[in-house]
Amino acid sequence: MLWLRTWQLGIKSLALHPLRTGLTMLGIMIGVWAVIVLTAVSQGASDQVQKQIESLGSTTIIVRSQKPPEDKLAGMAATQYGLLRSDLDRILASVPTIDTAIPIREIRRQFTYRDQVVDGRLVGCTPAYAEVNHLKIRAGGGRFLSDADEMKADTVCVVSAGVADRLFPFEEPLGKRVTVPEHTDKYKIVGVLEHRNPSAAIGGSLDSQDFSSDIYIPMQTLRKRIGDTIVTRRSGQFQMEIMELNQITLQAKNQDLVRTSAAMIEGLLATNHSALNDVSVVVPLELLEQARNMKIMFLGIGILIACISLVVGGIGIMNIMLASVTERTREIGIRRALGAKQHDITRQFLVETIVLSFAGAMLGIVIGLLSLPMYRAAIWGVKQGMPDKFAALPAAIREAEPSIVYWTIPLAVAIAVGVGLVSGLYPAIRAAKMNPIEALRHE
Repeated sequence: MLWLRTWQLGIKSLALHPLRTGLTMLGIMIGVWAVIVLTAVSQGASDQVQKQIESLGSTTIIVRSQKPPEDKLAGMAATQYGLLRSDLDRILASVPTIDTAIPIREIRRQFTYRDQVVDGRLVGCTPAYAEVNHLKIRAGGGRFLSDADEMKADTVCVVSAGVADRLFPFEEPLGKRVTVPEHTDKYKIVGVLEHRNPSAAIGGSLDSQDFSSDIYIPMQTLRKRIGDTIVTRRSGQFQMEIMELNQITLQAKNQDLVRTSAAMIEGLLATNHSALNDVSVVVPLELLEQARNMKIMFLGIGILIACISLVVGGIGIMNIMLASVTERTREIGIRRALGAKQHDITRQFLVETIVLSFAGAMLGIVIGLLSLPMYRAAIWGVKQGMPDKFAALPAAIREAEPSIVYWTIPLAVAIAVGVGLVSGLYPAIRAAKMNPIEALRHE
């Protein structure tokens, strides 16, 4: 009953000064809101990065060709660098822990059908490419490349949803033939893919991949029809580039073998590629672990920044409670004269600080939880009102989705109430230690 009466008196006292009480709670409210929002943004960004990495597979090893510095290519009649088919053969022969190997060759080309023209990537690959990159044939859209296509080097292709929509706005693509003007080859469409979101760049290790402008043909077809030499003409000049493979995607037999397999592959490739440094080995499993470590770091930074806001709010509580003690000096004297003990006065002021802190924390939680739907509404508004500008934004911004970290909510409340208690302790003790006689004389 005593505690209930104390709580009633504390709430009544705060209600007498609503503006001052509201401003005092503002600091705590902003601090709790900052904890929720900053950790949600950090979690959302981290989830997106991890999703991109996980889509590559925890048993995947990616070996990529990379262009060497210009000084290392000086004197070459034709720019020649990157992975060789013999590298793939050596890896398969020397690394027994590899289960699957997918060679990939990518060339920028124009595709035409009648009067429609599309710029995109011509990708030479094997049938396993679709599964590794999560490409799906749309309903009634035919099939992906087969082993028979690869063996016979057939002039068949599978087109991405973006290419199909632009080349065939009013026709069914299946069975039609797409022309690659540079080589006058025509490829029969045997499959149309579902839309596939582009993958964001992951640090400096992997470039972003936009699958919307791709046409996929068998690797043997690309080798037979196009070859390894690509000539690019610009302003009357031409540049010759020789490359056999852009990438080899490998899959280890299990996750425990990924790092040892990658080390063996790096050792094998160093023999032929150390001079130009034209090959890199990327292990998504390591990137995933780095992303998880970064997530913990950013969560910690977010909570630290928010805690600073809570401390500032606590200073505001201390300031207001000290002013309240001064204003209520005569009240304190009367209560002491009527028999209230020091711990009764201390309890009175601590209850008020707890109410301020807890109420501010609750408001911060409400606003923090509302931030997610408000963010979605803002993104929807921008998308509807300015579709062109929205489409021009980086994929990381368009697809960002803050994710509330619910365990931070009780943590924020605990910190807010703790800061409030610490901040209100000194004013409460100061009030309790007042001399009753001097307090009664106060005007």
